Amino acid sequence: MNRLENKIRWRLRRKVRVRTKVSGTAERPRLSVFRSNRYTYVQAIDDTKGHTVCSASNREKDGREIKNKVADIEKLGAMVGAKLKEKGIAEIVFDRNGYRYHGIVKAVAEGARKAGLKF
Repeated sequence: MNRLENKIRWRLRRKVRVRTKVSGTAERPRLSVFRSNRYTYVQAIDDTKGHTVCSASNREKDGREIKNKVADIEKLGAMVGAKLKEKGIAEIVFDRNGYRYHGIVKAVAEGARKAGLKF
């Protein structure tokens, strides 16, 4: 077992542990963050119905100018926050998806807070 496989395995274990406690509803969806080396994906999920309320990523057409850097990725959180505000959602549950709360994950959360979301 090499170091990278261990790193992924431990992140998935943290993810499962967090998901037992965190769940989204229609009034308060779960804001899930997935990051890779190249892109970051953010989506608001209603777990009771099992569908995505809205999503944003720096791979989409309107987010391509956002680089996968901490300084830029805050715009992605603001973008998903604006989409949720248009749908009348003001509160969310933040799901860091097993990642530590720093860097890109923290920047997404701060961008969503600046857009007016509460969590």
